[in-house]
Parts: sequence; C-alpha cells; structure tokens
Amino acid sequence: MRTSTFPCVRCGLTVGTLDPDGAVRNHCPSCLHSRHLHDQADDGPSDCRSRMTPISIAVLRTGAWTVIHRCTRCDELTSSPLSPDDNQLILMRMAVRPLAQPPFPLEAFAGL
Repeated sequence: MRTSTFPCVRCGLTVGTLDPDGAVRNHCPSCLHSRHLHDQADDGPSDCRSRMTPISIAVLRTGAWTVIHRCTRCDELTSSPLSPDDNQLILMRMAVRPLAQPPFPLEAFAGL
C-alpha cells in the first residue's frame, strides 16, 4: 500500500497522510500546523489554502480530543482529530494556556 505525503506549511516536515493508527491526517505532528483546504460551511474545497495555526484543543462528547485551527488569512476555524504521534508538549501548552493566563486576576481567589 502506498502512502502519500505532504510538506508542512510551517516547519517543512514531510508528513504522511495516514497517522500510526491508519487514520487520515491533515496536520503536521511536529508543529500541528495545517493548510486551509476545506471550507467548514459547505465542506467543499477552499480557495484560501493559507496556513492554519493551532490555537486550542477540545474534548468532544465522545471523549475524542481535537485540535482547533484558525486560518491566518480568513480567520475560519476548523477542527482536526489528534493523532497518536502529535507533539505532546505543544498539546499540553495549549491545554494549560487558559489556566496560566486567565481573563481575571488570580488575586481574586485570595479572599475566598
């Protein structure tokens, strides 16, 4: 079976389109960046083709984790399932960001 590859739009890594579990992958496992290939509204091909930056992670109701990407050109948001070989350090940084930089002063908890 032949596996196709794509170059990462940010770090240049040659990435296989299948992850170690055999699922289709559309982002780089090293830096988690992607290319804007599909529009969420109609799920058709996108004319944008700009870089998608990972901005967050989310846990679905099924318990599956997903990376949230934002397009650097048109600001569209998309999601992509995590792959077993995704960079765990970047994933952890995104997961703890809301706790490390809350939108309110942490001193507010001192009086509780």
